[in-house]
Amino acid sequence: HAGRGVFSTPAGCLSIPGCPGANPLEGSRGCAKMALAMIQTIEGKPEGCGRRVAIVAARFNRRIVDRLLEGALRALKRAGVQDEDLMVFWVPGAFEIPAGAGRLAQAGGWHAVVALGCVLKGETLHFEIVAGAAAQGLARLAAEAPIPVSFGVLCCHTLKQALARSGPKADNRGAEAALAALEMA
Repeated sequence: HAGRGVFSTPAGCLSIPGCPGANPLEGSRGCAKMALAMIQTIEGKPEGCGRRVAIVAARFNRRIVDRLLEGALRALKRAGVQDEDLMVFWVPGAFEIPAGAGRLAQAGGWHAVVALGCVLKGETLHFEIVAGAAAQGLARLAAEAPIPVSFGVLCCHTLKQALARSGPKADNRGAEAALAALEMA
C-alpha cells in the first residue's frame, strides 16, 4: 500500500508488529494513523487574555438572547477576557446580525465577533427566511472577514428548545459561540 492515496507508508511500517498496514485484509488504517502522528497539528485555544471581543446581539426574542449573552459573557470572562475588552452591540433582530457583525469586523479594533440571536418557528415562512438569511450572511462573513465571526444564533421550532439551548449550565450556545470565536482568534 506504499505510495497510494493521500498517505504514504512510513519507513519500516510493514515491519512493525501489529501494524494493520501489514495485513492486506485490514487496509492502511495503521499507516494512516502513523502518518497523521508525524504531521504538525495546529489547534487554537480559547484564551481571552489581551483579546477584545465584540458581541452582536438581537433584541428580538430578548428573553432567550439575554440567556445566550449571559453564557457568552461568563465564558469569555472565565477565559480571561477583561470587562473593558468586551462590547455588546444590539441590533433589532436576527436578520440584522450579519450587517452589524460585518461592520464590526471591518471596523478594526476587535479580535473576534460573536453573533447571538434566536429565531423561533411560527406558522409562516418568515422563520425560514430570517433563519436562512442570518445563517448565510454570517457564514459568508466568517469566510471573508479579517477576524473570526462565530455563530450563536438559535433556530428552534419551540420556545422549550430555545430555553434548553440557552441554559445557565453547560448547554448554552452563547458560551459555545464565544469560546469558538476565541479559539479562532
